[in-house]
Amino acid sequence: MSKKIQIYNTLTRQKEVFKSIVKNHVGMYVCGPTVYGDPHLGHARPGITFDVVFRYLKHSNYTVRYVRNITDAGHLENDSDEGEDKIAKKARLEQLEPMEIVQFYTISYHKAMASLNCLPPSIEPRATGHIIEQIKMVEKILENGFAYTINGSVYLDVNKYNEKYPYGSLSGRNIEDALEGTRALDRQSEKKSSVDFAIWKKANPEHIMRWPSPWGNGFPGWHMECSAMSEKYLGKKFDIHGGGMDLVFPHHEAEIAQGNACNDCNPVNYWMHNNMITVDGKKMGKSLGNFINLEEFFNGSHDKLEKAYTPMTIRFFILQAHYRSTVDFSNEALQAAEKGFTKLMNAMETLGNILASDISTYDVNTLQENCYAAMNDDFNTPILIAHLFDGVRIINSIKDGKESLNASDLEQLKKIFNTFFTEILGFISNKGSSGNDLTNEVMELVLQLRGNAKKSKDFDTADLIRNELDKVGVQIKDGREGSSWELK
Repeated sequence: MSKKIQIYNTLTRQKEVFKSIVKNHVGMYVCGPTVYGDPHLGHARPGITFDVVFRYLKHSNYTVRYVRNITDAGHLENDSDEGEDKIAKKARLEQLEPMEIVQFYTISYHKAMASLNCLPPSIEPRATGHIIEQIKMVEKILENGFAYTINGSVYLDVNKYNEKYPYGSLSGRNIEDALEGTRALDRQSEKKSSVDFAIWKKANPEHIMRWPSPWGNGFPGWHMECSAMSEKYLGKKFDIHGGGMDLVFPHHEAEIAQGNACNDCNPVNYWMHNNMITVDGKKMGKSLGNFINLEEFFNGSHDKLEKAYTPMTIRFFILQAHYRSTVDFSNEALQAAEKGFTKLMNAMETLGNILASDISTYDVNTLQENCYAAMNDDFNTPILIAHLFDGVRIINSIKDGKESLNASDLEQLKKIFNTFFTEILGFISNKGSSGNDLTNEVMELVLQLRGNAKKSKDFDTADLIRNELDKVGVQIKDGREGSSWELK
């Protein structure tokens, strides 16, 4: 089994063999949510994506420090340097304190991630808890000559920075093009150049969230929090930085600039970005008003949903596509994911009941090698899932007496499914919910009634039950060890 993991690095635009800065240790920072609304499918994707990365790195015997922040201040509307703080605006509309908004939606986010079986990060720092660190970083950037102050605000001087470091290296944006695109806004801003960005912002009188600083009362720029917190917990240079593709510019580009301007080094070796969830070809997000809350997925209450979907269906839906590919929402795609997950889950249960034979007619080692090869290839979960479906076919063939495994190979096959399906992909049974418990109990009763009909030689009733269930998408399978059911 190859231990070499390849990661697609957004910075170099190619796959690279992963090599940690400190042997057998990984520092990973992932941009978390700005907590001013209910978590939606767009939050689920990075949560699940980097949960799998976290799980696989740990499985690969790395000690991982996974840091995922909570943005609870400084994120202005439209991701700009002007406007109202998103959390403060929500607090004003709801007539609540900003920290009430933060607390409510942080709890909501944690609950959703737990439902999706995402492991909690090692550290989850908040922006408001690291104001001192952010001020110190701003002071260092000023001291190094890459920023300037105007009217109580501090801006990073992108043109000055670009004289020493290539601005736009992550996003591929040319600074001249950026200047041309924003030149019309120059007269409306106090900045020297429209491409400069705030690393500390003066608070207007109506701005609730403010802190004292050497430049007067204000608040940190949105980009500054991640630079300060990643440096505090992972160091000036660390291994992996993750987030959504929409953060490449300006957020992550600004983080690189802040790291270079403060510490004279690019802060990250491997930049990873998951692609977007789309609805009708447009990014799903709160700002666009086309999002569906995760709770609405779980209870089926949104108008766009034909039914409720379990958290594991959502997790499967996300992981059946590669993290760098777009995923377009549709009920058809979710229902296909539901069936796929159910087939794998049923195979896991069947595998637990299979008896060993004297000989093996299937090479289990090849399946294991293929599974590791998929994960080592930039965490290719759809290929991994395809290999697990190969395993499902073998399991069903063994159940039907067409294939066989000896005791050691059978244990190895069980270990493969436990390792990749449960430990790495993070799938768990849906049977923990009351709705699924009821479905299983009802189906067990139906199978018992059908079995009784067959024993009584009432084959017309037995066939009627099977045929009617088939019409609603439930397939009955008769085997030597009795009957079972699964969604088609």
